[in-house]
Amino acid sequence: MNDLVKLSPRVEAALKAGRPVIALESTIISHGMPYPQNVETALRCEKTARENGAEPATVAVIGGKLCAGLTEDEIDYLGREGTKVTKASRRDLPALVAGQKDGATTVAATMIIAALAGIRVFATGGIGGVHRGAEVTMDISADLEELARTPVAVVCAGAKSILDLGLTLEYLETKGVPVLGYRTGELPAFYTRQSGFSVDYRVETPEEIAAFIRAQRQMGYPGGMLITNPIPEEYAMPKAVIDAAIDQALREADAQHVKGKAITPFLLARVCDLTGGESLASNIRLVLNNVSLAARVAAALG
Repeated sequence: MNDLVKLSPRVEAALKAGRPVIALESTIISHGMPYPQNVETALRCEKTARENGAEPATVAVIGGKLCAGLTEDEIDYLGREGTKVTKASRRDLPALVAGQKDGATTVAATMIIAALAGIRVFATGGIGGVHRGAEVTMDISADLEELARTPVAVVCAGAKSILDLGLTLEYLETKGVPVLGYRTGELPAFYTRQSGFSVDYRVETPEEIAAFIRAQRQMGYPGGMLITNPIPEEYAMPKAVIDAAIDQALREADAQHVKGKAITPFLLARVCDLTGGESLASNIRLVLNNVSLAARVAAALG
């Protein structure tokens, strides 16, 4: 075990015993939701994982240590500090470790730490991807590159609908990342179940997903795979409503010159405001849904 990786006692015990463990990210705590909903959601995610047969390992950088498994106090700290905590992707990890600082991990950074800890399945809300206008800005999330190089299966509700979903799928195809749809042939678009784009393979059960993961590992592929899980119908938002909110948020971001790491938190916050908080409620429900599926996949992996 890399001596920079710190496992919580519960995660360490589960891994040693060969029991299912799933990773959970921490950017959603510090940068994805307001306090106290962020902390409440993080704790509900951990509870949901355990109810579905897996030990949760919420991932973050604390005092320069790559942590897989946090205490409730550490989760509360990340939630209270919010955007004061560094949003940590792959490029930020060396600086945080060297400076013994704290970071809330994105999908990419969470995958890296999960892989170092020996955790094979990770649940998040939605992945980053190719941003709209990327043909000019070259704004492409590091999440996509990480999926191509790090052997962790990521369960999500698709790519965030603030992105260019078609180009995101093209990028994943180029990188050889399988995109699975859980009981759907269509890529879910985070807040909504439909995007108009097809996934590579439809799968019906956690056991079938586990078989895909097992085969990929046996073949020695270096990367992971994306398991897309539509938001439950009763919590999905009307596509017209969410698209209108996203379009307005994008115009505001452009007018205010919001770029880089700041763009996704800005857009999600504005969409939440523009939908009267409905998008936040949907966000919470889809994350819990993904955690439930990820735990069952990890259990099926054995």
